[in-house]
Amino acid sequence: MTRLERWERLTQLPLIVLSVVFAVAYAVPILHPEAAPPVLHAAWWTEWVVWAAFTADYLARLHLAERRWQFIRSQPLSLLAVVLPLAQPLRLLRLVSTVLLAGQRVRMAAQVRLTTYVVGAVVGLLVFGSLAVLDIERSSPTANIRTLDDALWWSFTTMTTVGYGDHTPTTGLGRLLAVGLMLSGIALLGVVTANIAAWFISRFDAEERLDRVNHQAILELTDEVRALRRELAALSAQRAGPGTALPAAGEWTGVGPR
Repeated sequence: MTRLERWERLTQLPLIVLSVVFAVAYAVPILHPEAAPPVLHAAWWTEWVVWAAFTADYLARLHLAERRWQFIRSQPLSLLAVVLPLAQPLRLLRLVSTVLLAGQRVRMAAQVRLTTYVVGAVVGLLVFGSLAVLDIERSSPTANIRTLDDALWWSFTTMTTVGYGDHTPTTGLGRLLAVGLMLSGIALLGVVTANIAAWFISRFDAEERLDRVNHQAILELTDEVRALRRELAALSAQRAGPGTALPAAGEWTGVGPR
């Protein structure tokens, strides 16, 4: 096990816990904007501390990687997520970057299956998308998404690409978020469809391989039976003595000549 693998195994669980802490810190000011200033400040600082922890983890993994340029090229989302808040310190960008970093770290676990990814992505996009659009839209005078119920309903209909139109974002950033949710919903649907198709194909391939193995076993057994018949015919000829007619291969019963 390399130093990088040991680091990833050691830090995986703490960073997942930090992701949950970030989610709570992000949600508190949105759901309770009237909270006391110390609570709001603590939530704000928690967001930045968690993002800093993920950034430190990325830099540590980069330092421990044997081929650093290959590490950077293989994980562009991690690098983008680290740089995003520095480019424009918006809370939404910090949310996106932390979700990306958390997803990259969870993928290090070999035991996590694709189904877990999909379920986690759906729940995460639904919850965070609702909080983000509520935070963006409710301050707009023309907004029609002003409660968490409206935001959840809008996120669900947007991710499923149904789009009833009863609740729609009116700000530019809200519409940009809607585009992201639509594309994410389509991508997740494609992943689920591909996963189901791959499962069926794997089952068919397994059955086909089993049929080939059985067919090969039958051919080998047939060859062995023919060889045994020839040996028995030869032994019978030796016992019968010279001048005795030998039975044909197809006339041998395995007990004696007919």
